[in-house]
Amino acid sequence: MTAISAPRDKYNSVWLIFFILGLGSLLPWNFFMTATMYFTSRLKDVPTVHSSNQTANETAGDSRNVLESKFNNVMTLCAMVPLLIFTCLNSFIHQRIPQKLRISGSLTVILVVFLVTAVVVKVELAPLPFFVLTMVKIVCINSFGAIFQSSLFGLAGILPASYTTPIMSGQGLAGTFAAFSMICALASGSELQDSAFGYFITACVVILLAIMSYLALPKMEFFQYCMESSRCAPSADEENKMDLLKKESEAEKRPVVNLMEDETKPTSSVLNIFKQIWVMALSVCFIFTVTIGVFPAVTVDVKSTVADGGVWEKYFIPVSCFLLFNVMDWAGRSLTAVCMWPGKDSIWLPILVGLRVVFIPLFMLCNVQPRVISQTVWFSHDAWYIIFMIFFSFSNGYLASLCMCFGPKKVSQHEAETAGAIMAFFLSLGLALGAAVSFGFRAAI
Repeated sequence: MTAISAPRDKYNSVWLIFFILGLGSLLPWNFFMTATMYFTSRLKDVPTVHSSNQTANETAGDSRNVLESKFNNVMTLCAMVPLLIFTCLNSFIHQRIPQKLRISGSLTVILVVFLVTAVVVKVELAPLPFFVLTMVKIVCINSFGAIFQSSLFGLAGILPASYTTPIMSGQGLAGTFAAFSMICALASGSELQDSAFGYFITACVVILLAIMSYLALPKMEFFQYCMESSRCAPSADEENKMDLLKKESEAEKRPVVNLMEDETKPTSSVLNIFKQIWVMALSVCFIFTVTIGVFPAVTVDVKSTVADGGVWEKYFIPVSCFLLFNVMDWAGRSLTAVCMWPGKDSIWLPILVGLRVVFIPLFMLCNVQPRVISQTVWFSHDAWYIIFMIFFSFSNGYLASLCMCFGPKKVSQHEAETAGAIMAFFLSLGLALGAAVSFGFRAAI
């Protein structure tokens, strides 16, 4: 079978499966984050203790307040540390642990955790046990989520570059769906407990759908061809027919790469692969460092100046911050399905990535309240904030998707999976660095 006569992705079924897997990689955690108000409200529910000792009651009240006030900080710590550790670990162990076990096993554990979370919504627990249980679940979700996401990008790296796009697009839709659900819950006036239960059950359905999709993936002829042959050519956007023929001619001189031969084929060190993709890896890391550095730590505190009170003020942040960011981020990620400019070797890509640093002062000079150090507000009108958010979120999605698509394509075929795992690690590193510097950005205002 030649590269020209390679089987087609009928009905874009493989593309759709990667989209569902991308959705499943972030939607559960986005819903978990959306339910933050539910978690903190549970920490206020101190069981009634019949005791004549007033001091004991006050101590219990203090304990409740500490748990509530520290929830977000501890949650960030319990999320980012396992995410980094296990994403890095997957870069080294993916050649020793079967891909099917890493992906389906991780999804199964996450499904069980969310089922437990949904059940706990209906169970009364004291604040401290509830706090500890929630943090254990966060560690589990992010540990196995890191393995799943890293393995997924590694798997996509073996296929043409365009097959990383549905993963990024699915992740973008996950954020959009979660933000829209939050607004709907706010508009309906639903109880926090009911909204949270709906989030967790929806997450379970999506995870189950992702598991079923992954199990169907090996049955796709196009996927089988790509996995069984190193002759799987890049997308038509990157190669013309002469390039395809040339690659086929070279491939015929190499032994066929088979999944069953992963343990015996020659492997390259992680360091050598990183040397080939370091521009893309550092670029995606910088993109998310800038993004998480100001969103939502800074952007969530911008106040509307259009009117005092009213509906717009109530929905200003949910719509202009969360929903707008996720919609435009999704649009940017999805655009790479039809446009991939600049190219993987163009100097313009890292330049555009570096220019995103301008969004940090732009958002800090919006109407962020309260302000302690600097009282300067250059962009007080809501329109400025919305314009900045559109370009900020769109560039995040588009440039991040380009980097994740191009990274595995800068190395040889048998190194693509490792390259994808390395790119996933630097994406996670960017998230962690962004979370760390966000405290400094907010404190500087």
